[in-house]
Amino acid sequence: MNGIGAVHAAGPSLAAAAATAPPERSPEHREIIQAVKAVNASGMFGTNSELTFVLDRETHRPVVRIVDRATNEPIRQIPPEYVLRIAEDLRGHAQRE
Repeated sequence: MNGIGAVHAAGPSLAAAAATAPPERSPEHREIIQAVKAVNASGMFGTNSELTFVLDRETHRPVVRIVDRATNEPIRQIPPEYVLRIAEDLRGHAQRE
């Protein structure tokens, strides 16, 4: 899931980005990556799930997900997909006016 960010329709995860993060990343970005790694290492979401942060490609809004490590399928997402699509539709409507 593009900016901050398991690969889904919206883009790459922070965990994946951490492994390939270029050295020019901002200190804040590195801190977020380290925090996500710590949360995932703690097992807070279970051994089969992990926390990811992504940037939705269409709306460019941040998305927080808990994903299944085996399938990379989202278990929970904030904001939900339907909210992102509403925001996308509203943005498209405003641009047409």
